[in-house]
Amino acid sequence: MIKSLRTLTLILLAGSVTACLAEEPKKVESEQKVKAEQVSVKSERPKMVLKAQKTSDGKLILGAREWVYVPDLKQNFRARVDTGATTSSISATDIETFKRNGKSWVRFKVEHDGIKSDSIELPVKRRVKILQSTADDSQRRAVVEAWIQIGDLKQKTEFTLADRTHLRYPLLLGRSFIKGVAVIDVDESYIQDKHK
Repeated sequence: MIKSLRTLTLILLAGSVTACLAEEPKKVESEQKVKAEQVSVKSERPKMVLKAQKTSDGKLILGAREWVYVPDLKQNFRARVDTGATTSSISATDIETFKRNGKSWVRFKVEHDGIKSDSIELPVKRRVKILQSTADDSQRRAVVEAWIQIGDLKQKTEFTLADRTHLRYPLLLGRSFIKGVAVIDVDESYIQDKHK
């Protein structure tokens, strides 16, 4: 009887050890499966996709809004890209027209978002008649030329001078700048890097 009890105990112990050993690989296999699922979940997370900044033929890709650097003012300004406007516009205050060597010049300050420049004097390239959808009458504005930089493009462009302090964007980029150098993706904004 004692002998059969020992045998039974040994058989039970052997069975328990076997069962434990049989469960151990399952546990390891289960842990490996969990780790594999975690890696799988990590790899399914959206990857950061870099926006293309140029087309295949080298034109800039601009969003509906972009940062524009004005080297003469050493400032970045938020700009709205507007294909409905012919000429670009910059927020100018204290606008005064005067003559220099028989030619028309203009003196003004760029003001927006708490930034107010020193007086800037530039020759008037021409004057344009501006019709606005929000006003019944037209305005005559001076047009000046200034250097700007968007992304790696540095270019001189024409700007009308207008008080834009009540508007969200101090600069408006019109078709005369966009034509031939850029295409617009209206679903995006700030595609080009901000000048540092």
